[in-house]
Amino acid sequence: MDRLLAMRSFVTVADKGSFSGAAKTLGTSGSLISRHVADLERQVGARLVNRTARSVSLTESGVAYADFARRILREIDEQDQVLSQMRDRPEGMLSVICPKWIGSLDLGDAIAAFAIAHPKITVRFELGGMSDRTYDFLDSGFDVAFHTRDLRDSGVLLRRVASLPFVLCAAPEYVKRHGELGHANELADHDCLVHANDPVWRIGHGHASTLHKIRRVAFLSNSYIALQKAAVHGRGVALLPRRPVQENLAEGSLVPLLPGTPVPDRSLYAISGPGERRPAKVQVFLDFLTRWFEK
Repeated sequence: MDRLLAMRSFVTVADKGSFSGAAKTLGTSGSLISRHVADLERQVGARLVNRTARSVSLTESGVAYADFARRILREIDEQDQVLSQMRDRPEGMLSVICPKWIGSLDLGDAIAAFAIAHPKITVRFELGGMSDRTYDFLDSGFDVAFHTRDLRDSGVLLRRVASLPFVLCAAPEYVKRHGELGHANELADHDCLVHANDPVWRIGHGHASTLHKIRRVAFLSNSYIALQKAAVHGRGVALLPRRPVQENLAEGSLVPLLPGTPVPDRSLYAISGPGERRPAKVQVFLDFLTRWFEK
């Protein structure tokens, strides 16, 4: 038995003075209302109503229980309203998690700008510690998680908020020692600096792109910053996000490889919990980030 449903049926009977009146108010049948009240009586172990052919009246126990049930139902309705308003207003705590490499760069700047623009939203922003399992961020209390890989789980809400450019590069000293790359297939003959979550590199765009499983891993890390440092010191060829290495490229401590063969951008996805729509604070947050990256 749905205890709250039975309580609501009973309170409506008490207010209307009949099963038929309660049924009309609740949009159901009198027989169903009668069954709800009977179930409630069995649950509480007391007779709550006096039934006659013409009317329904409350017993002494029924009067006391009706007052109790009204109070419970009123508090539930009030709390439901509070939660609904919280969902519809962009305020409160917003918890966000993302990989370290992007969180310390573009995304970190975007979220800082958002926190300034929306002071009624308190942002909790954590970097790293992410699981490959889609729902783990929800179990850990986060509203939004960011990924740069496609997610197949249709149970969560997915939004693409940005496109992140990457560059294939190496230090001039490395190129001098090992020669220029003439074709992406030659990666098999070069020392490569590989991110632990990105052991296969896609080179080229669209139908012309090719996948290359790196065979000569000279340096392996789960940090693009560490890979950047190894590349600058001449350890090998690296596929890096362009933003953190832009200064290296400008000053010449890193040089782009295969300039005629572009490297695909990576999509930055935001995922949030399942449901027909996102809470207002999450929707406002994602709208802001999308506009920020567009600018």
